[in-house]
Amino acid sequence: MQYGSQDLDQLPARRHRAFDGVKVFSATMFQQRDQLGEVVTAWIAANPSKKVTEIVVTQSSDASFHCIAITVFYASSNAA
Repeated sequence: MQYGSQDLDQLPARRHRAFDGVKVFSATMFQQRDQLGEVVTAWIAANPSKKVTEIVVTQSSDASFHCIAITVFYASSNAA
């Protein structure tokens, strides 16, 4: 799904998925893109106090570059 600037007020709200942190992983080079899933998996494993509530994958490109971003929303178990 693509959103234009006029549609930003209609983006889905995450009210039903409480989170207090966001971690964004991104890559443009082929080898980095190829390994991005493993990088995210390793981060999740290394941060057991963070409960993942949602993951959003975004791809964008232009004439020269292809970028993939994996955005991890999480709730910290030690959040006050």
